Amino acid sequence: MRRKLIAGNWKMNGSKAQGLALVEALAAHCREAESTAAAFDLLVCPPFVLLPVIEERARRAKIAIGGQDCHPKEAGAHTGDISATMLADVGCSYVIVGHSERRQDHREDDALVQAKASAALAAGLKPIVCVGETQAERDAGQALSVIEKQVRNSLPAGAGSRVVIAYEPVWAIGTGLTATPQDVADVHAAIRAMLQSEAGEEAAAQTRILYGGSVKPSNAAELLALQDVDGALVGGASLKAEDFWAIACASVA
Repeated sequence: MRRKLIAGNWKMNGSKAQGLALVEALAAHCREAESTAAAFDLLVCPPFVLLPVIEERARRAKIAIGGQDCHPKEAGAHTGDISATMLADVGCSYVIVGHSERRQDHREDDALVQAKASAALAAGLKPIVCVGETQAERDAGQALSVIEKQVRNSLPAGAGSRVVIAYEPVWAIGTGLTATPQDVADVHAAIRAMLQSEAGEEAAAQTRILYGGSVKPSNAAELLALQDVDGALVGGASLKAEDFWAIACASVA
């Protein structure tokens, strides 16, 4: 049985005070509903500058922390970048790579995403590798072929179940639009089949595939109940402790 992972991507949001308040509120929920919190993995990915600020409080509450990106190199003359080793050093256990906003805004391709995921694994982190199609690609009937290419070219060779995959249709991120449950089920099943052909049945069965794209309390239960959906990568709703906790609880409803 794959344990559900509920990951919050704060993106470029949050002050020191806001970050601390959000983690404290989540920690309170974990304390008050200890048996519920033990049924899933909770992860928050704040901006880099907030990682050391929230690390201790998150650790005490058994909330994992992760980075929103990393550089493929361990160190060097890369002004403004953060390495996977640095993330691990401040307590991270995960890092998001290949998010559509990185692919679009920073022109990141599959080869770079794969290099970042490899760097994460080398540093002892679990990369959350994001894949997904644009509206134009879906309208053209290319969704599955685009996703298949991204999965095959973005995952490090031999990674097996050490990676997490997040399917995030680009057209559903921050738009309020959500893929239908059938669309999500079809894509997740296709990704599982790709993993089986590439990594083998055991690795495919153990790899968690998250859904991301305007996940909120009102649609979380239906999406998280789908067979091949192993959690959620949550954007805007992760900035509100009550909404994020409600999504997490929906994973074990």
